[in-house]
Formats: sequence, structure tokens, C-alpha cells
Amino acid sequence: MQQMNEPEIIHEEIVTKARETSLAPETYQDLATLFKLFGDSTRLHLLHALEHQEMCGVDLAALLGVTKSAVSHQLKSLRLARLVKYRKEGQIVWYSLADDHVKKIVDMALEHIAE
Repeated sequence: MQQMNEPEIIHEEIVTKARETSLAPETYQDLATLFKLFGDSTRLHLLHALEHQEMCGVDLAALLGVTKSAVSHQLKSLRLARLVKYRKEGQIVWYSLADDHVKKIVDMALEHIAE
């Protein structure tokens, strides 16, 4: 007999298999946080631009038509999530994608919406 607070299960073997392949709740939270970063069109524009070439923050601001401060704020979020990296050359800070995984995510999303 089913306990009061236990959810009903119709296909026990399917649920058991799904539980075996489930990840830790913290992993799903980290994944959701990552996808939230992709949920902003300004950040996506930055990532797409950096997919093609390294750019400085001033040029990125000009490309997007926003202030340097606005770009800096978005780049900080992307840096903290390890989606972009930077290097300094004198007074200029150059940004690029952190790795090929980021490019693949953006490209796969673009391919998906083009279908």
C-alpha cells in the first residue's frame, strides 16, 4: 500500500533507471545557472562576436551599441562562469571564448533555431 506522501509510480523500472542516471541536485543547479547566462541577448551577442575573434571591451561596446560599463558588467558575468577569458596588453583588455565548448554551445543553439 502506498504511503500518504509518496508519489504514485506507474512504471517502477523506468523510474529506477532514471534515478540511477540522475545527477546531484547541485549539478542541476549549476547547469541552470549556466543556461541563465545564455538567456540574455547581450551576452549571446558578446559570445557570438568572440567566437570569431578576440576583441577588446571598448570595441565590444561599440559593436553592441552599449556603454563600456554595460559590456564590462556582462563580461564579468561571463568570466565568472568561465565562458570567456581575458588578457591584458598594456591598457587594453582583450577577451576571447574560454574554450571550444562555449563555441559548440553557441553553434548548436544557432543550428537548432535555424531548423
